[in-house]
Amino acid sequence: MQIVTTADRPGFSSAELSGEWPLFVLKDPVSNRYREAVREHFPQYDVLVVDGDEVLAHAVAVALRWDGSPAALPDGGYDGAIVQSVREHENGVEPDTLCVLAATVRGDRSGRGLAGVVLTALRERAVQRGLRRVVVPVRPTTKASHPLTPMADFAAWTRDDGLHPDPWIRTHQRLGATVLGPAERSMVVTGTAAQWERWTGVRFPRPGRYVVPGGHDVVAFDGDQGVYEETNLWMRHR
Repeated sequence: MQIVTTADRPGFSSAELSGEWPLFVLKDPVSNRYREAVREHFPQYDVLVVDGDEVLAHAVAVALRWDGSPAALPDGGYDGAIVQSVREHENGVEPDTLCVLAATVRGDRSGRGLAGVVLTALRERAVQRGLRRVVVPVRPTTKASHPLTPMADFAAWTRDDGLHPDPWIRTHQRLGATVLGPAERSMVVTGTAAQWERWTGVRFPRPGRYVVPGGHDVVAFDGDQGVYEETNLWMRHR
């Protein structure tokens, strides 16, 4: 296996890993609008674990400016970090913080520590670039099993060993990360009832709040429009 970036090997693509995410997550308009700008501005933080021509894991991050206080974290979590990083880069603002947006491991390679490998690779690149901080709007793996539980309550759960029951939060904790607090409206996806049915396989016959497969929060319908506002969890690495 090798660890490369798209800056080193621009021919590699992680598109085949998109199936590891719920379909509606891929419809986030902010992520889609800024995807090419993120690729153009931050290729050194687009890290892949490859085996020959196969991509086994992928993580992507952006660089931005943050003073270290929880109150000054990007408003809007994941979406907010994308917008802030691109705008700051295009306006010549010197970054001091790495924000890890996502990490994906191929389904048949999960549980083998590859997520920790790509996170560590990103942290090392942050140090090499002189960035002083690393933060992540974490999307906990098992939050979809508790869509009605507020993130603040979910984040407070612990096992007997003091670590969180969620494996993705636990991966960050084992790398030395600590919880800062919920990232409200981290990702907002809007669509018609017909679109949401295609994305989730669920029918939405009337206005109301619906639990959908893979959803960390509910989808709220007012008329024919369904709005999904996902809360993530801000964590900070050492």
